[in-house]
Amino acid sequence: MKPGRIKPALLAILLAVSLPAQAAEAAPKAALPSADDPVIEQRLVNLAADLRCLVCQNESLAGSQAALAEDLRREIRAQMKAGKNDREVVAYLTERYGDFVLYRPPFKPVTWLLWLGPVLFLGIGGGAWYLTLRRRRDVPAVPLDEKKRAAAAQLLEEK
Repeated sequence: MKPGRIKPALLAILLAVSLPAQAAEAAPKAALPSADDPVIEQRLVNLAADLRCLVCQNESLAGSQAALAEDLRREIRAQMKAGKNDREVVAYLTERYGDFVLYRPPFKPVTWLLWLGPVLFLGIGGGAWYLTLRRRRDVPAVPLDEKKRAAAAQLLEEK
């Protein structure tokens, strides 16, 4: 390649590499207000942000692009238009799909380990740490005799 053509080729490569950096993420469909009723759409967005997508599992219902998420948003929208409040809609979804659909499941016997697990593991770890430190403290110190001291000094001189 001739020296005069290196700059345009380098410019073309840099431009091609930097174009994807200008791309933006598409807005979720649920976040776009519908012309029908902006109040219901805002309620839907607020409620869907606290619900888990059943397909994606680590994404909110508002942010998911899965087909099932779109169907659930459509069902929620229909229930809201029918006059149900947010609690009734959430009750319907949990009755149908279980507590898994909620990002913050209720505190009940089935979810006790979920809520108390971190405290339990922290307590177990703290207890193990305490016992380890106590055992180390209870081990008597062995005094160094001259033979061991000489062996240690020799090892240090060799290095």
